[in-house]
Amino acid sequence: MPVNHEVIITCALTGAGDTVRRSPHVPVTPEQIAASAVEAAAAGAAVVHVHVRDPETGDPSRDPRLYAEVVDRIKQTGTDVVINLTAGMGGDLVIDPDEPLRQLPGTDLVGGLERLPHVEELLPDICTLDCGSLNFGDGSNLYVSTPDMLRAGAKRIQELGVRPELEIFDTGQLWFAKQLLAEGLLDDPTVFQLCMGIPWGAPADPGVLQSMVNLLPEGAQWASFALGRMQMPWVAQSILLGGNVRVGLEDNLYLSRGVQATNGQLVERAVQITELLGATVATPDRARARLGLTPRP
Repeated sequence: MPVNHEVIITCALTGAGDTVRRSPHVPVTPEQIAASAVEAAAAGAAVVHVHVRDPETGDPSRDPRLYAEVVDRIKQTGTDVVINLTAGMGGDLVIDPDEPLRQLPGTDLVGGLERLPHVEELLPDICTLDCGSLNFGDGSNLYVSTPDMLRAGAKRIQELGVRPELEIFDTGQLWFAKQLLAEGLLDDPTVFQLCMGIPWGAPADPGVLQSMVNLLPEGAQWASFALGRMQMPWVAQSILLGGNVRVGLEDNLYLSRGVQATNGQLVERAVQITELLGATVATPDRARARLGLTPRP
């Protein structure tokens, strides 16, 4: 697998994790998230990956009005950046281990199509499609994305003309994503995000990443990331295997031990690593060309 000499950097701005209380730099309000997107783009990110949060509590949200405000604020600045909206919210299931049919607080579980109203309204360049269910961390937390949900979601995203970024947390999910492609529910070029180190999915192990890369369909565009202190090593690891990269406060809060980062600083570090490896950083226009994106107004 050749080294990638033109690297698309994605910045995952805020995510849905309980990080707001751990760092003052995690953006919460639409104004903060949009400002962080602009900061990341100025630092070298071609793509920004957007979650939204309840402005009052900081808790994760899937309110289409919040997504609309973030996108509008980014566009009002005139910033040239590819917008990638998560469509993974609505898959959280927390069960009582003694009464598994009883749902506990923290559950937010809806059907595949009910995860897409903001995508239907805003028609972003990219939206994510989480390609399978997963034991999400310790305890009794599950992420639910069944084959039927995925087929329905993939078909609707295809109808909308939005490029799905296929979020892959384990090898079986990659297997199923290739099945979606075989069934005609995905268009070329397929775009994969290999998500490593999330308990209990694929570990952040270079051999596992290499194996997953070997399983990708021909012509696929792909990126990978790992959590926490593995974020920056994974920038290099992904480039050396021919992929693109993702950094940002969704996945890591620190620039170095004890030094909390901003999204812009994390992107700057990724740019440095990219250039030290002899590669260049892709512009948003080059990212659009490589990812097969339809120009948006």
